[in-house]
Amino acid sequence: MTVEELLEKYALGFTDFRGIGLAEANLSGVKLSGVDLSNANLSVVNFSGANLTKANFSYAQLNVARLSGAHLEGANLTKANLNVANLIRANLSNALLIKASLIQSELIRADFSRANLLEANLTSADLREATLRQAVLRGANLNQACLRGASLVAANLEQATLNNTDLVRTDLSGANFREAELRQVNMFRANLSGANLSNANLRWADLRGANLSWADLSGAKLSGANLTGADLSNANLTNTSFVHADLREAKLIQAEWVGADLTGATLTGAKLYATSRFGLKTDMLICEWVDLSQKGDRSIIHRLNAEDSGEFFNETPPTIRIIIDRPLDAEGNFALAGAYFQITQKYRGFKQPPTMEIGRRRTVLSFRADSDESLFPIAYMAILPFRDAAATQKSIYSAIEIITNQDQNGQLITIQQMQRLTTLLEKAKKNANAIKDATKILGITAKLNFFQAPTQTILINSSAKNLIIYDNPHFGKRLIDHTQIEAALYDDEFSELSKSRQPSLNALKDFFQGFHYMN
Repeated sequence: MTVEELLEKYALGFTDFRGIGLAEANLSGVKLSGVDLSNANLSVVNFSGANLTKANFSYAQLNVARLSGAHLEGANLTKANLNVANLIRANLSNALLIKASLIQSELIRADFSRANLLEANLTSADLREATLRQAVLRGANLNQACLRGASLVAANLEQATLNNTDLVRTDLSGANFREAELRQVNMFRANLSGANLSNANLRWADLRGANLSWADLSGAKLSGANLTGADLSNANLTNTSFVHADLREAKLIQAEWVGADLTGATLTGAKLYATSRFGLKTDMLICEWVDLSQKGDRSIIHRLNAEDSGEFFNETPPTIRIIIDRPLDAEGNFALAGAYFQITQKYRGFKQPPTMEIGRRRTVLSFRADSDESLFPIAYMAILPFRDAAATQKSIYSAIEIITNQDQNGQLITIQQMQRLTTLLEKAKKNANAIKDATKILGITAKLNFFQAPTQTILINSSAKNLIIYDNPHFGKRLIDHTQIEAALYDDEFSELSKSRQPSLNALKDFFQGFHYMN
């Protein structure tokens, strides 16, 4: 079929051109919206400036095609081959490019807003200044691609591969990189505020000057990464690996990094105001001084030497930390004091009130324990005023049950030690039931928003090993209005969602291996 025949038939209302061959044809500037060119051979075709909105190019061959400035809004390019194609300034918003191949394609300033590029192959593609806001790139291959200055705000790149990819000054705020491969990625001065990078592989990444404030990097691997001058304030760095990473002058104000591995890392000049210093691995840490000023302006400098840096970063005794995903207000503060006063009257395990860290977003309650054995019963009582109490208490019992069933040979805990721990826990349970029956304060807390917020409970033993004993599925979801969450998500303590937040066997084993028992 010739170009003239195609245009003539289209003008008469005919749109089905499946499987036709028009290699090297010139169709620049034509209007073919809604046309069906699936399985067609369109290699080296010139579609520059063409109107191809809602066209069907699924399984089509468009290698080396010219589509610069083309309108492909809502088009279907599923499994199409667009290798080495020119799509400069093309509009592909809301387009389907599922498993499409765009190897070495020119996509400079192209618009992929809300496009679906699930498992697409964009190896070595040029996406400079492209727009991919809210685009789906889950499982996509972006190895060695260039996205300098591009916008991927709220894009989904879960499990995508971006090894050696250029993301210099790219806007990645709110993007989802969970479990993504980002080895040796260049994110110099990239905006990753609020991004989800949990369990992502960022080994040897260049993150100098990057904005990672409020980002979730829990469980991420940043070994050998360069984070010089990066902003990690309020970031979730729980169990993150920074082995031999460069964190010089990084901003870690109010960051959560319990369980982070800083072995061999460089932390000189880091800003650590209101950042906890426990549960960290600091072997061979290089840190000459830190900035403890509130604004990170070096007004409070704390100097360290090789001998005392370990003590500085691991100075806390066995501790229970309850993190509430809401700042404490005056009403909540009054009720909290009343609740813990009533608990103290019934339970002697509370030797002193908790210390509190109140931020703009979260409140952290820290309870010190006399021994590792008392961590579980104190946590059982400490969570009592909160809506997450039942789920947390169930998780505490489940943890003891799991370790008992898996440790038949007494390698981690003897029968006597387990019996003592169980006795302490049963006593806490009995006291908790008495408090529920005899006091009115828990009825008051049940009506206040502060106590309804999602929580995370962390236990830290005397060997500085931590265990997240409970993590509400909605914890850390910053944009969610927690007062609107369906009550059923909390009330059903036996739900599959609740079960999925239980600590793993490996985490429990690691935690109990660092236990020190009372004689």
